[in-house]
Amino acid sequence: MKKSLIYLLATCSILACTKPEKVMEVKLKINQNIPDTSFQYFGVNVHDAFFGLEDDHSDRTKKWVLEQQMQTNTYFQKHEETRNQIEERYRQIFNFEKVSAPEKEGEYYFFWRNSGLQPQSVCYVRKGTKGTERIFIDPNQFDPNGTTTFNLLGANDDHTLMAVSISKAGSDWSTIEVWDIESGKPVEEPIEWVKFSGVSWFGNGFFYSKYPAPKNGDVLKGNNLHHSVYFHQIGLAPSTDKLVYSDAKNATYYNNATLSEDKQFLFITSAPGTDGYLVYFKHIAQNSVSFQPLFTDLSYHSSAVEVALDGKLIVLTDLDAPTYRLVKVDPYHPEPSNWETLIPAEKRLLQNVTTCGNKLFLHYLDNANTRIESCDYNGKNRTIIQLPDATGTANGFSGKRTDEKCYFTFTSFTYPGNIYEYSIASGEIKLYHSPNIDIVSTDYESKQVWVPSRDGKNKISLFIVHKKGVELNGENPTLLYGYGGFNVSLTPSFSSSRMILLEQGGVFALANIRGGGEFGEEWHQDGMRLKKQNVFNDFIDCAEYLIQTKYTSNSKLAIEGGSNGGLLVGACMTQRPDLFQVAFPAVGVLDMLRYQEFTVGKGWIPEYGSSKESKSMFEYLLAYSPYHNLKPNTNYPATMVMTADHDDRVVPAHSFKFAAMLQECTTNERPSIIRVETSAGHGAGKSTNQIIQEQTDKWTFFFKNVNHNYIPMKH
Repeated sequence: MKKSLIYLLATCSILACTKPEKVMEVKLKINQNIPDTSFQYFGVNVHDAFFGLEDDHSDRTKKWVLEQQMQTNTYFQKHEETRNQIEERYRQIFNFEKVSAPEKEGEYYFFWRNSGLQPQSVCYVRKGTKGTERIFIDPNQFDPNGTTTFNLLGANDDHTLMAVSISKAGSDWSTIEVWDIESGKPVEEPIEWVKFSGVSWFGNGFFYSKYPAPKNGDVLKGNNLHHSVYFHQIGLAPSTDKLVYSDAKNATYYNNATLSEDKQFLFITSAPGTDGYLVYFKHIAQNSVSFQPLFTDLSYHSSAVEVALDGKLIVLTDLDAPTYRLVKVDPYHPEPSNWETLIPAEKRLLQNVTTCGNKLFLHYLDNANTRIESCDYNGKNRTIIQLPDATGTANGFSGKRTDEKCYFTFTSFTYPGNIYEYSIASGEIKLYHSPNIDIVSTDYESKQVWVPSRDGKNKISLFIVHKKGVELNGENPTLLYGYGGFNVSLTPSFSSSRMILLEQGGVFALANIRGGGEFGEEWHQDGMRLKKQNVFNDFIDCAEYLIQTKYTSNSKLAIEGGSNGGLLVGACMTQRPDLFQVAFPAVGVLDMLRYQEFTVGKGWIPEYGSSKESKSMFEYLLAYSPYHNLKPNTNYPATMVMTADHDDRVVPAHSFKFAAMLQECTTNERPSIIRVETSAGHGAGKSTNQIIQEQTDKWTFFFKNVNHNYIPMKH
């Protein structure tokens, strides 16, 4: 096909999508040598101008990426003084000891610690709470560059062996190794091609999930199919691992195995994607042969929390309870008519239930803030656990039935996470660890406001954080962050990077928009599939609120989001380019017509819908797909697209194609660059230096384009 013009379908009405009829032409300016193609959807021809950038192995793509990196480096070289000042300050803030809550395995306690600026945190172990600690795993000895990460997956029943997962360069792919706890060394050859898997020990082995080995060249972008459960026996080669569960008829499903703590029941969770799942079980202690259905309706979500003393299952469910309830279920008669309610649904969200010391811990979200209660296995004797603050997020409260104490972390916008020890018997809470960081938390304040949605159905929770005494004059540099999807809840948390903004008198805002999980399943569903536009509307309405109330102005406002949040930013900046000065779409899902063609993208179909499933869904996706809705000669916000070369969840092709199209369409009144991190993936596992360099670039780009003179902080 001759590449003289880019053909873009005219944008449909977002709220009442009709058949695209008009075609817009874009004359190529700079990205001229990338192969293109066209795709047919229900009789409509869609031209994909930068299709060639999907092939990350081609010389053209490599050349394009190199040229883009040079352009990005040149941009930051022009602002080297400001960049150096920001980096120096960020290193000061980031350089504090970071410690995880301890994880108990028998008499051993495992925890992770980073002295401040180590590339990766080091795993330590000690016997008992007062034993001498020693290094169990030091990732920095294996990879001084800090791009290899380790995670503990759990110890065997006699606490002599630990399953460890290892991931390189941020990829979702991992290997599982078995390490001797006393010697701190692996004892077997690794299990390869593991992805999205835990480990459940049973006898002399464990259950885990993996994919077939990908074809050469498809490791980071190929479509992953046939996720299956295996049993690995210690002492035998992984090639002999026994297949426990697979589903040849549903090759796209994710399949995972978990065991009840008493080792009586083996559960298989089988999910077509990120929303909805089936649950099967077998009474493994009685050598049951086949799996029996437990929950088989994909329209609701039910998961076993624990086995009650009478042998029935304690189950968290949203059936007839969009904010979830806790029920007791007979596994052999699992019909909902037989369920017994233990904890009824409330207005607030019952987000999670954990167990420790024969207690249930109820994790509620009350207007996006954590509330914790404990009770017995019958839902009785409920006790409110007093957290350090009413605004914040708590995580933890988990352990074994025999444990006498557990740990939890608590964080807020204005101070980093403290770790606390909780006594099961007395309810006493003791401070276990508090980080020493170079900020004065009391200099800052946060508040929660409620923004009316434009459809009149809801009020949108918006957290706003800034220095005390900030003047509402419309001149404050402001970053608005959001996600809005996959039932993910955004709650108050601390960010050392965010302090770079707050120290300068800037404003940070966090929007709890529809599509998230903060207010239950109805809130989630109101931002899914053919209601996805609600998500973008909510975010835009929050931005306009910040402007109307004089926190900031269009020329001082930036938006940021990653992954599904990258889609959010891409959609909002294409729909309202006049509203924002700066945009940071990070590792974003930006081509909504083809996202399902790569790695695990088909798992997002329950959330987004697919361009292939129906004409109406195709038209709806096309109407907001960021890549397809960039318009010629438009003054788009200053944009730094962010991605990574080893992102095998949202492949970098999304960001490549969007950045190329943006550079063609923008009027160039504001810069449009792409930052490609090397030896990194979707976000997790980055080294300390990678984090510092990325955030330094982000804030340099931000301050320069909101026209704020960065003032070095003296500490």
